[in-house]
Amino acid sequence: MFKVTPNPPETDPASPYESIDSRKLHEAAERALDHYLNPATPHYPAHDPMYFANPAYTTESLLADASENLGSASAMLDHFAALLDTPHRKLAQGIAQLVMLGELAVNQALDNVEPKL
Repeated sequence: MFKVTPNPPETDPASPYESIDSRKLHEAAERALDHYLNPATPHYPAHDPMYFANPAYTTESLLADASENLGSASAMLDHFAALLDTPHRKLAQGIAQLVMLGELAVNQALDNVEPKL
């Protein structure tokens, strides 16, 4: 029986990979694997905080600001809780109660502060 193709088939002697250095190929493969499997953590530039307490402010003014912020948070939570169904409403009301307790503590501290004239 006569075969049309030789056994084994003839191949082109000029392989496309013969000119590539195996070290470069290995380094490229490592870079590709590192890129997809070990992504580097992004480094964000250092920045100033958006909100901070000015050291020039008195304790009384800082406590008054904290009291107003906690009161606003409590009011927002109460309004938000009214929009929710029962299980989620109870959770929001519990958070509102914790905020209200914090507001009461800040108000007590504000009452204890002696204003500096």
